[in-house]
Amino acid sequence: MVEGTEGSHHKEGMTKMAKLSMVCAGIDIGKFKLDTAINGTSEYLQVDNSPEGHAALAAWLRRHRVKRVGMEASGGYEQPVMAALRRAGFVVVCLQPMQVRAYAIFKLQRAKNDRIDAALIATCTAAVAEVRPPPDPRFAALASRLTMIEQITEDVARLKTRCEACRDTHGLEFWQAEIARLKACIRAELKQLIADIRIHPDLAARLDLITSVDGVGLRTAVAVLIRMPEIGNVSREQAAALAGLAPYDDDSGSRAGQRHIAFGRERLRTSLYAAALPAAFKWNHQLVASYRSLTARGKPHKLALVACARKLIIFINTVVARGTPWIAKSAAI
Repeated sequence: MVEGTEGSHHKEGMTKMAKLSMVCAGIDIGKFKLDTAINGTSEYLQVDNSPEGHAALAAWLRRHRVKRVGMEASGGYEQPVMAALRRAGFVVVCLQPMQVRAYAIFKLQRAKNDRIDAALIATCTAAVAEVRPPPDPRFAALASRLTMIEQITEDVARLKTRCEACRDTHGLEFWQAEIARLKACIRAELKQLIADIRIHPDLAARLDLITSVDGVGLRTAVAVLIRMPEIGNVSREQAAALAGLAPYDDDSGSRAGQRHIAFGRERLRTSLYAAALPAAFKWNHQLVASYRSLTARGKPHKLALVACARKLIIFINTVVARGTPWIAKSAAI
């Protein structure tokens, strides 16, 4: 018993030593420049955010025996250097800006410039306890195209608003023609996106499982497949949290605050909410029952729909995890 305890302590000590000895770097991402610092040292490098700069950065990191590199999500400017460093064999951690800013607040660090930010990101990177494996590279291009389809859909909604306020016949005809043109673009792009997904047998099988759930149309299924590659490999609670549909407590002492959903993947949440609206009234009998039960207990319409959207992603996650199509009678919430 004592030997086992000593052995476990020894392993824990070795793990901590390994973490401490790992050399970590942080990169402050700019549109044109990359500022890099190595944690615990004064080493610093600035290169162009270009293929040539990425190659020079990788060589510099190797010379300093860096194993893990951290960077902030920066509106897509981080994607090329992230891909280049992963190809070069580095472990890359993508941090949310709020994580880095919270760490700066914790350290009472007020000064801010690119070099200081790079050093701060390096410190945050070294503090990360668990690094997730890199995402499937196939989803990056698919996600970009899905975003384009969603943006065109948003343009259509704005044009419909213009039509409602337009009193000029010529202007109205122009906007209606533009709406028709954009809708045709959406249909064509979505059709091609689905065809490209079906080139991959594993993605095609997962898409079919998702569409088997009552109330999930093909466009919603595409959004879930692309926006949540983890679907079927996470718990129901994790699936709801990733979609931004998990309610979080807001209690303190004797005060019981109202629970609210927060964070998560905004575009995925929007797709699920839009799917829950017809599903809760017509297509999915379990969601219909849940919606009626919630509203009968006095819950607001929007809260009931969010709950239905949450159940919908849980249904999808269960179906993909089991690898068998949806069966309404035996599906468990």
